[in-house]
Amino acid sequence: MISFLAKTFIKDYQNTDDENVRHAYGNLTSLVGIVNNIVLFIFKFMAGTLAGSVSITADAVNNLSDAGSSIISLISFRLSSRPADEEHPFGHARYECIASMLVACLILLLGFELIKTSAGKILHPEEVLFSWVSVIVLIVSIGVKLWMYMYNHHYGKVLSSSIMEATATDSISDVMATGAVLLSTILSPILHFNLDGYMGVIVACLIIYAGGGIIKSALDELLGKAPSKELVQSLKDKIYEYDGVLGIHDLIIHDYGVNRLFASVHVEVDYKVDVMKSHDMVDNIERDVKKSMGIELVIHMDPIKRDDPVTNELKEFMKKTLKAIHKDLTLHDFRVVSGDTHMNVIFDVVVPYHLKLENNEILQELKKQVDQKYDACYLVVTFDKDYAG
Repeated sequence: MISFLAKTFIKDYQNTDDENVRHAYGNLTSLVGIVNNIVLFIFKFMAGTLAGSVSITADAVNNLSDAGSSIISLISFRLSSRPADEEHPFGHARYECIASMLVACLILLLGFELIKTSAGKILHPEEVLFSWVSVIVLIVSIGVKLWMYMYNHHYGKVLSSSIMEATATDSISDVMATGAVLLSTILSPILHFNLDGYMGVIVACLIIYAGGGIIKSALDELLGKAPSKELVQSLKDKIYEYDGVLGIHDLIIHDYGVNRLFASVHVEVDYKVDVMKSHDMVDNIERDVKKSMGIELVIHMDPIKRDDPVTNELKEFMKKTLKAIHKDLTLHDFRVVSGDTHMNVIFDVVVPYHLKLENNEILQELKKQVDQKYDACYLVVTFDKDYAG
């Protein structure tokens, strides 16, 4: 259905990397969601009122809030499509994250209100009338919500849309919630026990759980989560395609939303190679990455010595010493500056986030091992973090 509508109403619908196409998909799925949820609300509210069921009525209100969420999605796609400007040079794509938070807040509010209503129903149960109309409405609702989950999940992945992923999560929680209501509607007359309020609490808990998951996902995007391992490896592979690249470190990737990736990296080159030649290679890498991966890359060039025996010996010793302290410690930017009375051994140590050792503890252990083997070596160590995960 969505594919048919996309072919009909979206120009160049297969080019999902295009911003205009992406936002057209967002508008389309949001409008379909609004229509679906309003229709489900009307039929469920009527069925719940006729049967005197708080869980069916609550499920209907849930659909009404979903329609509101789809309206928020529609607005967010319009806002996030605004081009970059002087005040927001990285664009407005993160509006989608803010919209996801608003959707989650609506979901949580609904969940807590439903718990309160259901608790009242448990304490003061009323007779729930069995109705085949209610059963049919609930079964159709489950089918519609499954369909909504599938297309939102699919296009959320294709378009890298956090708001569509949030809508998909909400839809699958609705499937579970409506399933619980359906179970209550069928079992209550058979067991001669009113399960309506209890199922309402279960529905509410599922709704709250879904809302919490959406908030966590949106917060990760806003706070700046680590890039995916696949993206990091793809970028490294692309840079290593150039013969003059001897090593890579200090890779940082900033994600400001879809098609808004910015990165910086240090690239090691042979100090003997003419600086203009190395600079030309760096320019080519930046252009290549922009063209093939859509990433605005800035490269810092680090000339290194590979033919100095003293430097190589010290570097290998430091590597082994770091591995002895902890297997995940690594170094980069290694160089040796020799003087008349001592040598300055200068390098960066990358300390993983999970490592509990203090920087000073690592430094003291390094100095201890160096003093035992070398005379007049002075360590100049900068401690670093791996921002690419």
